[in-house]
This record gives sequence, structure tokens and C-alpha cells, in this order.
Amino acid sequence: MGKCSGRCTLVGICCLQLAAALQRQIFDFLGYQWAPILANFLHIMAVILGIFGTLHYRSRYLIMYSVWLGLWVGWNAFIICFYLEVGHLSQHRDLIMNFNTSLHRSWWMENGPGCLVTPVRAASLSLEDHHVVTVTGCLLDYPYIEALSSALQIFLALISLARMIPMDIRLP
Repeated sequence: MGKCSGRCTLVGICCLQLAAALQRQIFDFLGYQWAPILANFLHIMAVILGIFGTLHYRSRYLIMYSVWLGLWVGWNAFIICFYLEVGHLSQHRDLIMNFNTSLHRSWWMENGPGCLVTPVRAASLSLEDHHVVTVTGCLLDYPYIEALSSALQIFLALISLARMIPMDIRLP
């Protein structure tokens, strides 16, 4: 059995990041979460450039990729704080994730594991929010699913950064 080099390991981690970002992109599209869709798209592009830089020994792409990973960690930390309502952030009051264009929420809100969705007949609720349902019985509430997804993204980014540190990155 052969041993995987540092570059091979970094490409493998990048592929994991790409798979996790694509999965997250799909669920953000289902929930009309425009800010995360844009951030995920930029992340996917940066990861592709990181893979290209790793395979073709392009140090500028790797430097750009490592700078992006720092921003990506910050964005995902914000996502965790937003969904867990840390400080003054409130997912029910702030419509940051969809650029204040609609009242859509996370797709996981109604489609989480084990969730039972029941329509609400009160007409007064439909004016405040487009969700006229009650959700009960979830095995894991949607803020925790979103926070776990962001924590996975942070973990993969930090592993990728740690893998790039010992690599020989030289400017031409």
C-alpha cells in the first residue's frame, strides 16, 4: 500500500468540502436562503480553485484558497450564532438569510428528521408568516441541524488549513 502525500490528502479534504458544500447548497435552495446560496457558491468556486492550485502547484491559488477558508470559518461561525440566537441575533426577527426578500426559513424547519407537520387553520397567522403549520416531534430541531452543518464546514476548513501549513508554498 502506498502512502498519500500532503497534496493528495489536501485534494481528498477538498473533495469532502465540495461534497458537503453541494449538499448544503441543495438544502439552502429548497429553503430560499439566498445569502447562504451565494456564500456556498463562492465556497464551491474557491474549493475548485484550491484543488486546481494543489494539483498544478499554483501557490497563488493556494494562498487565495487559504484566505477564503478564513472568511468561510467566520461565515459559518456567524451561521451558528444566528441559528442558535446568540447575542441579539434572532432568526424569527432578522431576515438576513434571504436578503429580506421573503419570509422563507430553513428547509429543515418543516422537513427535519421525525417532524410532524400540522396545518394551522387560523387566518391571522398567515399574515405574519408564510408558515401556517405547526411542527412537532422532531428528533433534532432545525437550528441544531443548521449549526451542525456549519460546524462540519468549519471542521473541514480547519483540517484543510492545517494540511496546507506544512506544504511548501512559494511564490514564483
